[in-house]
Amino acid sequence: MSILITNIKQLLQVHDHNVLILKGKEMKTLSILENAYLYIEHDTIIEYGDMKYCEGIEAETIVDATGKIVLPSWCDSHTHIVYAGNRTSEFVDRINGLSYAEIAERGGGILNSAKVLQETSEDDLYEQSINRLEELIKMGTGSFEIKTGYGLTVDAELKMLRVIKRIKQESLAKITPTLLAAHAIPEDFRDKKSEYIKLITEELIPKAAKLNIAHHIDVFCEDGYFDLDDTEAILKAGQKHKFIPKIHVNQFNILGGVALGVKYKALSVDHLEELNTDDVKALKGSDTMPVALPGCSFFLGIPYTPVRQLIDAGLPVAIATDYNPGSAPSGNMNFVVSAACVKLKMTPEEAINAATINGAYAMGISNMYGSITRGKKANVIITKPLNHYSEIPYAFAHNPVEQVVINGQLKDIKNPEENFRI
Repeated sequence: MSILITNIKQLLQVHDHNVLILKGKEMKTLSILENAYLYIEHDTIIEYGDMKYCEGIEAETIVDATGKIVLPSWCDSHTHIVYAGNRTSEFVDRINGLSYAEIAERGGGILNSAKVLQETSEDDLYEQSINRLEELIKMGTGSFEIKTGYGLTVDAELKMLRVIKRIKQESLAKITPTLLAAHAIPEDFRDKKSEYIKLITEELIPKAAKLNIAHHIDVFCEDGYFDLDDTEAILKAGQKHKFIPKIHVNQFNILGGVALGVKYKALSVDHLEELNTDDVKALKGSDTMPVALPGCSFFLGIPYTPVRQLIDAGLPVAIATDYNPGSAPSGNMNFVVSAACVKLKMTPEEAINAATINGAYAMGISNMYGSITRGKKANVIITKPLNHYSEIPYAFAHNPVEQVVINGQLKDIKNPEENFRI
């Protein structure tokens, strides 16, 4: 299939030479072409430019984007989309005054999700999860990192990996699987955490590696969950099996996990609602991407990541949804871009850069996704008519997306017969 999108009001994130990451002051600039066209063949961006150079280009499908914005699909580098059921009752508990930690102490939180997932069939888990993902594609996300972590047993974690593999094979979206090997301590191991660490390092990680599905490993490095020694042991075990680290860190406490992530060349350190100057120093000069998750802060009522401190220090930042049933039950990247502007004090340019090229970097895929560049994969958003791209974060409760091109296929999100599977 070939697609020609014409009369584009603003074509965003355009780079003639492949850009993999934007840092510090670079994030303030969003490369734009006005009155542009974009030409796609099969699943690849072939050409783009000013409309005056469009004459003579032929395509099977022509889309008139008069008055519309076209940009790379959102790259959501932190999700937990594969889960079973929901945690609505805990939502009410929080409204009534219980904290995230208090709910967890009562057997709620991650332990609750793990119990439900363990009792859910693999087919049912797949259907619940891919249905969620397809709703998010309609909101403009074309690339997803999907983590395990709600299994808490070897068998359940491997079941999650198999479900993610099936989604990866059957969805048009780009899927990056991550083994969240250590998310919480199961009830059976509450007083013998060292045995659980041994189970992770000596059984789960080797078995997961043999499946050859995930190439990243993650740990919830947090007070009451996994400390620095636990995290290091798990990252070392993952390293032996060629897993690249990504860490949940500094959501509630500062333990030194950021520096540990940098030490092990983590692709990203995610959350960072709590941050100090030592963390910023540790990130400087590294290849590790700080990832902010404003949807989680919004839902839990906890502090927002001090993104300005990171950007002003010359560092890159990505933003993601943290989509999960307990602390961020929304995968809407349009809202996350809005929250980044309103709550993280990012400019629209910084937020869009953080949700596209830097989000792709945080998944290790920015060589092929996250920008409008010749030779990159054709995952793009075509908005409804807008006056300017800043209206995307401005209208925070609206979905600005009218059509998407996902893996080179044009989809009308209003058409109920459209599906997003290969």
